[in-house]
Amino acid sequence: MSLAPAPLSVLWRDEHLVAVYKPAGWLVHRTGLDAGETRFVMQTLRDQLGQHVFPVHRLDKGTCGVLVMALHSDAARALSQAFEQHRTRKHYLALVRGWAPGAVEVDHALRPDDAPPDAPVQDARTRFERLATLALAPAEGEAPADPRYPSSRLSLVQAWPETGRRHQIRRHLKHLAHPIIGDATHGKGPLNRWWAHHLGQARLWLHAASLTLPHPVHGQALQFSSGLFAPAGLAGHAPCQDTPADLQDWQRLLQRWPWQRDSDTWGTSPHTDQRAQR
Repeated sequence: MSLAPAPLSVLWRDEHLVAVYKPAGWLVHRTGLDAGETRFVMQTLRDQLGQHVFPVHRLDKGTCGVLVMALHSDAARALSQAFEQHRTRKHYLALVRGWAPGAVEVDHALRPDDAPPDAPVQDARTRFERLATLALAPAEGEAPADPRYPSSRLSLVQAWPETGRRHQIRRHLKHLAHPIIGDATHGKGPLNRWWAHHLGQARLWLHAASLTLPHPVHGQALQFSSGLFAPAGLAGHAPCQDTPADLQDWQRLLQRWPWQRDSDTWGTSPHTDQRAQR
């Protein structure tokens, strides 16, 4: 008999909505496209809270970070409208191939992944900002991840999607020729395997760092943070004992490698990014 998934880390909760930390590898809800998966946010959170929960947005299976659920149908309707009307602000962190541009806005329409080739494209816009770069020389006798360069290069980038297309950040970074490390669909297999070996694990390096949205009842702006940009994250302190495991993965990534920082914004989001309080 399989063990029940561990409880989810609740970042904030009232009688209308709940914000949780979604671990990498979890699906938001059941789907026939991944019939073998047993970890679902909706089911686990329902059992954990003892009440029904309503999805209002989604994160890819491989993406970790802030996820919000409504706790009743009226809140679900209001929050869903906020996402549809672009009254939310999503902030992500990604580890990508090569040295990405310092700052760039991508306005590149996308066709849904499962749509036929003649289906109309949808407007899609994302703003990116590079935080730091990393160059890693291969070991003696080892080839670099990309034979065009003597060292293997990475960038740490922030992303703010202005629209909400499926896989938008992943596809826009591919469009820039800087795919996310660990992206099996839009990245490069040999590159992903090279970095998985050196980083010690194979995973999608995409993190939902914060989410700002209007409260579904009174409309006041709420901002929820995963904790990655808090002092326990980029500032260099050790993670807390109850820190989610894959948030610790990100903290180790940021602390243990010789990053070349682009600016003094390392350690804080350029937009106020403090965890909402109860």
